[in-house]
Amino acid sequence: MAVATHNTALKGAPATSLASLFEAAKTRFIQYRVYRQTVHELSDLSNRELADLGLHRSMIRRLAQQAAEEHVAR
Repeated sequence: MAVATHNTALKGAPATSLASLFEAAKTRFIQYRVYRQTVHELSDLSNRELADLGLHRSMIRRLAQQAAEEHVAR
């Protein structure tokens, strides 16, 4: 009888978890696109232009990751 009670209680769970799985995938995809765009744009700048912004080429990936996380957090 306990098994029947547990099955009834979990009846709606798969749809909820599937929806959250799709939402997580969508969020990660958006985050990836923002990351790639930021890396691309900053990589196109010359070392002089990066220095004018107070940046070094080695900082690009970290800054892109931060930008992607902030974009998703909004």
